[in-house]
Amino acid sequence: MSMKDKMHTTELYLPGDAEIMAQQLQCLEKLYDYNATRPLEQAKREAMLKEMFAEIGTGCYIEPPFHSNWGGHHVHFGNNVYANFNLTLVDDTHIYVGDCTMFGPNVTIATAGHPILPELRAQGYQYNAPVRIGRNCWLGAGVIVVPGVTIGDNVVVGAGSVVTKDLPDNVVAVGNPCRVLRPVGEKDRQYYFKDRRITDDVL
Repeated sequence: MSMKDKMHTTELYLPGDAEIMAQQLQCLEKLYDYNATRPLEQAKREAMLKEMFAEIGTGCYIEPPFHSNWGGHHVHFGNNVYANFNLTLVDDTHIYVGDCTMFGPNVTIATAGHPILPELRAQGYQYNAPVRIGRNCWLGAGVIVVPGVTIGDNVVVGAGSVVTKDLPDNVVAVGNPCRVLRPVGEKDRQYYFKDRRITDDVL
């Protein structure tokens, strides 16, 4: 099995392999061009993302600067995904994001890890594990998601949280390491922020 094939198997591999680097650099060229677009070039950005990503639905928006190891080459977005400034996708293997999910500024989704054993790190070995994020989630500013994590549907992850374990559907989760704080409940149908009540015209 080639080093490139091992990227998606969670096996140890060498990311500096010549075949890997040749393809990765081409992806990074496209990412550079995306980040150089002007604010009024929305149609151009949309077309570029379709070329850069493994899959991307309609109505997606990523605010530059956008950072990605493979320029989105291993990223699968549903429809209407929104990302604020400085989204970082360490997409050495696949990242899946469901419809209507939002990322606050400075969110990092990482699929790449390195062995604890110093001798293996010294040789440059790496392994990758996919990340899956469900539909209609909101990851607040500065959230970090580590390799191999699955986040369910309708999840809110509080700003600055570090998600090291899977999160179920329909919860609010916070902290480092991130833990479930509470389920999404009836109060959330009445109030959207502190004492600010949700009015009938927006439901």
